[in-house]
Amino acid sequence: MPNWLKLIISLILPQLVGGTGAYFTITSIGSWYQTITKPSFNPPNWLFGPVWTTLYILMGIACYLIWKSDHPQKKNLLTLYFVQLALNGIWSPAFFGLESPLLGLIIILPLLVLIFICIQKFKPVSSWASWLMVPYLAWVSFASVLNFSIWWLN
Repeated sequence: MPNWLKLIISLILPQLVGGTGAYFTITSIGSWYQTITKPSFNPPNWLFGPVWTTLYILMGIACYLIWKSDHPQKKNLLTLYFVQLALNGIWSPAFFGLESPLLGLIIILPLLVLIFICIQKFKPVSSWASWLMVPYLAWVSFASVLNFSIWWLN
C-alpha cells in the first residue's frame, strides 16, 4: 500500500471514531449532561470538539508514522494503537449514551494506561509518533479526573 494511502487512512479512522462519539455526546449535552453536577473545572462544552479534532489528527499522524515504518514490531504496535482507539470509541456511548459516569470511568482508566504504553512503545520506532501522542495523554488524564469527579458528585 502506498504511504499516501496509509496517511489518509490513518487520519480518517480516528476522525470516524470521534464522529461516532460526537453523536452520543451531542444528543446528551442538551439533556442529561445539563442536569448532573459537574466540578468547577469542567470546561465549556464548545471546547471539546476542537480539542478532540486536533487530538485525532495528531493520533492519526502518529499511527501513520508507525504504519510506514519497517520496524519488526509494527503489527503489534498498530494493534495496541487500535485497541486504545476502540476504547476511545466506546467511551462516549458509555458515558453519554448510557448516561453512566461509572462505566465511562471503567473504560477511560485502561484507555489512559494504553495511551501511556503507546507512547513508550512508539518511541524506539518513531520519536515523533511518541511525542504526537503526549497531548492525547494529557487530555485523557484531565478527562479521567473530570470523569471521576462527575461520578463522585453524582
